[in-house]
Amino acid sequence: MRLLFTSLIYFILFSSPAAAQLAEEKLSMAMFPEPQDSWFLIKSSSGSFVFDGDTGEMQGLISHNWYTPAVVPNLERKETYLVESWFSRGTRGTRQDVLSIVDMTTLTPKAEIDIPNKAAALSFRNHIGLLEDRRHLVIFNMTPAQSVSIVDVIDQEFVGEISTPGCAIIMPADERAFMMICGDGGLQYLELDGDGNETRRERTKSFFVVDEDPVFDKPMQTNDGWLLISHTGLAYEVDPNGGKMKVSKPWSLMSDEDKADEWRPGGEQPFSVHRETGLLYMLVHQGGVDTHHEPGTAIWVYDLQRKRRVGKIEFEKEGQATHILASQEQEPKLYVFDKEKKLQIYDALLLRHLRTIDEPGPGPGLLQSLAHYD
Repeated sequence: MRLLFTSLIYFILFSSPAAAQLAEEKLSMAMFPEPQDSWFLIKSSSGSFVFDGDTGEMQGLISHNWYTPAVVPNLERKETYLVESWFSRGTRGTRQDVLSIVDMTTLTPKAEIDIPNKAAALSFRNHIGLLEDRRHLVIFNMTPAQSVSIVDVIDQEFVGEISTPGCAIIMPADERAFMMICGDGGLQYLELDGDGNETRRERTKSFFVVDEDPVFDKPMQTNDGWLLISHTGLAYEVDPNGGKMKVSKPWSLMSDEDKADEWRPGGEQPFSVHRETGLLYMLVHQGGVDTHHEPGTAIWVYDLQRKRRVGKIEFEKEGQATHILASQEQEPKLYVFDKEKKLQIYDALLLRHLRTIDEPGPGPGLLQSLAHYD
């Protein structure tokens, strides 16, 4: 009886005039709106979510896998670039590394460029960098030998690999050059020609002792160069100077009282600079040596020109944060991941809380702006 009833229903549904007149569904792709200065990225386990800091609303998703160091925007070409490492069995098997070019008008991939299977697949903003010529992209490799891959994003081709033993982190400098932090406590400068091949390499003397007070591998770009901060809170200002690199005498972000109370920087993304105002934001906590990975219990704000602290955000009792990012707007915002993985948004000048994004995506991590460089 049940079989007969089911057959009758099937006959009625699929032989009726209404079923025969169903219109053919047409799929269309909406154009992604022009990114605004208030937009920023949250890298997660399933891609990078685009949010509007003014409203807290999600605007879109740039899809990529977890093995992606960071996303590099190039809004002049309406593109973003990201490295992806793929494995034939998900987390094992044959590996293939590619540089994916994403069309920012649709948020869909439009090209893939094969690169050596060596990319350091860690969530580091400085493991990938677009040089000032907006043509050559540099990717940090570790196999464990250290090198970089050079990609021409305009001609969409892999240029070549350059060995950089003992040096890591990409810090774009000048027109077609970049600096790296080296294990001997110095810096390396590499310059490329118009085709992306190495033409010059320079090294500085050691200016920090790795075993005593290493600098964080989280450099920040300023209007004059780069800022490096050590585990004890010493600030070094670096001017590329056309390859004749100048490293300033360090100045301490910590007063004698701060040191006595064991305040020090820490967190997964502990620093951010708003370049126009020259303000530095730093996550701090109280702890001993080798606690640089621990989350912050406060954010201290510094005027880089005057070399002094000018403000602070103190979290509520037991409050902690792991990542911070200052937007590069004229009136900047400060984005903060708290220990509950909620995204808190502050006025970065008045240090006043504005809003909370309760669900910023699965496994949220690295924060990025849509500027050429954070």
